[in-house]
Amino acid sequence: MSELSAFEQAEAPRFRTGLDWFVISNAQDVTCIRIGATAERVVDMLHALSVYLDPAVDLHIDDARTGRRWQGTLLPLPEVRETVGRLRLPLAAYGGVEVSLFTDSDQLTLTPEMQLVIYARTDRWAFLLDGMGLLERTTAPAPSWVPQRGALRAEPQLEQALEAAAERLDLIAEPHP
Repeated sequence: MSELSAFEQAEAPRFRTGLDWFVISNAQDVTCIRIGATAERVVDMLHALSVYLDPAVDLHIDDARTGRRWQGTLLPLPEVRETVGRLRLPLAAYGGVEVSLFTDSDQLTLTPEMQLVIYARTDRWAFLLDGMGLLERTTAPAPSWVPQRGALRAEPQLEQALEAAAERLDLIAEPHP
């Protein structure tokens, strides 16, 4: 072991501790878990945690920039995971999109503000998050910055990626609000 490797081990927790967190609340037999981390990590967690959903899921995508919405029901989970995997880079880069995957008992939602929210009828998700190294907190930290939805600019690359995802999964476009 060199001096440098000892330094890397000592410094690794310094840059990780407290950055990835989750807060649990319960209301009417539903557990709500809010997760905060970097944009890239939150999108990766959405993809990673989706493997624990049922084999068929419903999917809703809402683009806050354009007002476009798509939905699909009882979609095969492997196809949804592949499609969400392809969206990881544009979602993390631009934000402003709500992506929800859900079943009768669980829902994973990436918010336009780049938080991951889990709604569930069980507390199994807390154990999974703890195993991923997230820190459970009693309250969420105050946000240092929250994007204003009305101030989001059009991002052609993101729009093209969302349209390709909707086409790939044969999602139904909802009318503009």
